[in-house]
Amino acid sequence: MKKCSLLIISAPSGAGKSTFCDKVVADYNGQFEDVVTYTTRPMRDGESEGDPYHFTTVEKYEQLKSEGFFVEHAQVHNNFYGTPAHIFEDAWKRGKSLIMDVDVQGAATFREVYPEALYVFIEPPSLDELRKRLLSRDGENKDLELRLENAKREMLEKDKFDHTIINDDFDKAYNELQKIINN
Repeated sequence: MKKCSLLIISAPSGAGKSTFCDKVVADYNGQFEDVVTYTTRPMRDGESEGDPYHFTTVEKYEQLKSEGFFVEHAQVHNNFYGTPAHIFEDAWKRGKSLIMDVDVQGAATFREVYPEALYVFIEPPSLDELRKRLLSRDGENKDLELRLENAKREMLEKDKFDHTIINDDFDKAYNELQKIINN
C-alpha cells in the first residue's frame, strides 16, 4: 500500500463523512489519526470535549484565529470551525497519516495548502435520502433547509475531488474507499 499522509473526506452534512473517517481509523491499525478540529457549535448527544470536536466559544475561537492557530477556518451552517496548524507536522513526525472530514469550503482551503493530499467526496444517493438522514440525526431539525441548500451547492463541487463515492450502501461505499486508500 502506498502511504497516504493526508486523506480529506468531504461531503454534505449527513452524508456519512464522520462514519467513513471513524471506520478508516479503526481498520487501518493505527496508520491514520483523525484530526480533531475546533467548533463553536453546541455539543450533540453522545459527544464530549475532544470527541469529535474541541468545543469552544465564539470569543475563544476568534482569539485563536487572530493568533494564527488555525491552518484553515470557516463558517458553516451558522457555526465556526477551525483546524489547528500544529497537528499535521506533529503527526507526520511520528510517521502517522491524518484523515479529516471537512466541508467543501474546507477542502478547497486544504487543497491550496496540501495539494498532494488525497481528496474524496462522499455523495448522498439523493437529496430526499439526505433529508431523511438529517431528520433522524439529533440536533439537525432547526437548520434542515439551510443544510439541504448547502448540500445542493456542495454537490456541484464534487468534480474538484480526486474521487467521488456515492454512499447508497455503506459497506459497498466503504469498500470503494478502501480500494482508493490501498491503491
